Amino acid sequence: MTVLLHPTYFPNVAAFSALLQAEKVLFEMHDNYVKQTYRNRCYIYGANGKLSLNIPVVFSQKYRQKYKDVQIFNDENWQAQHWKSLLSAYRTSPFFEYYEDDLRPLFEKKASFLLDFNLRCFEVICDCLQIEFQPEETKDFDTKPKPSVADLRHFVNAKKEIPLEFEPYTQVFQDKHGFLSNLSILDVLCNEGPNTVNYLTSQTLKPL
Repeated sequence: MTVLLHPTYFPNVAAFSALLQAEKVLFEMHDNYVKQTYRNRCYIYGANGKLSLNIPVVFSQKYRQKYKDVQIFNDENWQAQHWKSLLSAYRTSPFFEYYEDDLRPLFEKKASFLLDFNLRCFEVICDCLQIEFQPEETKDFDTKPKPSVADLRHFVNAKKEIPLEFEPYTQVFQDKHGFLSNLSILDVLCNEGPNTVNYLTSQTLKPL
């Protein structure tokens, strides 16, 4: 089965599980940008619970704009803030030190366009997981893909998620706040390390 997904900022467990289990992956490249989605945010597990990391963008809802044309607002030092949050959240996790040198450059070199940056983050995660993955890109926007394509573009909605059941794994602050489901791939990577791919491919993505 081919799955159709939006490239997002460090995709969550649902999205990464779906793409790893698919025969073929299509990345949506011709959609309009919409606020309050995973296009510019991800969730990690901080000391106080679920923590949102948001990339500031130059965007006005008044004018329709393609996702690929949305620029990052770099006047804010958001990269340093995100890296500091990741250090605080995962420095004591079992595998953060193994991937730290791969992840750090993403938060040191300025990026201009949000979509390009998200694709770079995806490439780095694939390198960390030691998987060769080359998603295809859509040629245009199709509201109704072919029956052979599983349209999972709704996974991009951060505010209207479909509750899914995931197997728990050990998280750094689990003793404080319990297991938090469907966080960013970063959470699984830092806590599960080389077992990340096995974990993701074993998920059935069953609605609760």
